[in-house]
Amino acid sequence: MSSIQRQASSGSDGSATVVDERKRKRMLSNRESARRSRMRKQKQLEDLTGETGRLQMAINQIQQSINAKEQAYIQVESANNVLRALAMELTDRLRSLNSVLQIVEDVSGLSVDIPEIPDPLMKPWQLAYPVQPITASADMFLN
Repeated sequence: MSSIQRQASSGSDGSATVVDERKRKRMLSNRESARRSRMRKQKQLEDLTGETGRLQMAINQIQQSINAKEQAYIQVESANNVLRALAMELTDRLRSLNSVLQIVEDVSGLSVDIPEIPDPLMKPWQLAYPVQPITASADMFLN
């Protein structure tokens, strides 16, 4: 830089003008580059802010969906518990009735066919009841 200034001070007025013109162009170029850089950063910030808003909305929707699924699960689990209790009660009643039939058979001498009651806890992989299709609509889980 000092050599340029020496040339400008020792040389003619034309070379100083060339150096000043270069300096001015470089300053303008730097200013324009800085302005573009600031605009890029501003656009990136706006894009990220918009993406944050979209993601937050998606999170809220997913959270609502999770809450709805949890409520549906709780309802189904509750109904399942009621059905299990009912099945246990009916099994106990059937055993009781079978024991009454056994007593009647022993006392009267008549032969009564008493089917064996399967214990679902002993062989959980074997179904105690015939398989029946379960019909459900897809929208029952969406509420």
